[in-house]
Amino acid sequence: MVLRPPDPLPPSKALWAAEVPRAAWMVATWWRHRALLEDVPRGDGRTVMLLPGLGNSARSLFVIRRYLRRLGYRVEDWGFGRNFGTRTVGAEAEAVVARVAALAAEGGPVTLVGVSLGGILARLVAHRRPDLVRGVVTVASPYAGSPRATNVWRAFQLLSGERIHDPAVLSTMALVASPLPVPATAIWSASDGLVAGAICHGGDCPAVEVRSGHLGVQVRPEVLAAVARVLGGMAFAEM
Repeated sequence: MVLRPPDPLPPSKALWAAEVPRAAWMVATWWRHRALLEDVPRGDGRTVMLLPGLGNSARSLFVIRRYLRRLGYRVEDWGFGRNFGTRTVGAEAEAVVARVAALAAEGGPVTLVGVSLGGILARLVAHRRPDLVRGVVTVASPYAGSPRATNVWRAFQLLSGERIHDPAVLSTMALVASPLPVPATAIWSASDGLVAGAICHGGDCPAVEVRSGHLGVQVRPEVLAAVARVLGGMAFAEM
């Protein structure tokens, strides 16, 4: 009999409690990292769609949206307000699939960049319709393990209306965690206070480790530069 390894533990209470102070410090020192943000590949005009995390809307992604547009990408929001999981996008993310299909019809396959739950949805869309997706970048997205390895699984159940042990949810989770049929990269942090870093990358694609908490991860200069480098690398690989 093959024993399944135990799920990672959720982040410690100390890391959880440090989330807000770390986010505040990051905002206060953001100006120090301008050189880091400039030392990245320029964009190639491809369409990039941003997907927000649980309970967040496109407004939470305004910094990365402006940054990637300045680099030369065509950046689009997902267009569905706050992300409440299936309550927002449908049981099989059909609303997001339709949005990606519309963008792909205008400019070819779309690169998806998703933060936390947004990254999980990005992977689901890529599995459902790989013909529409050019690549996937996940940021602090706990796709590769049990939701119980997070400090937010109860909030997920409350906001989405789903139960993490429902057979349909488990089936979707297994699909999301399986290797993608398109290029992908997972950006993750071992010091994330809300989700275990170990389940934000699963060995199915390249992984980039950063030092970051979860709150405001999409604003952190190190993460912005990592996303830009990943997109630049995808562009180079496809030439």
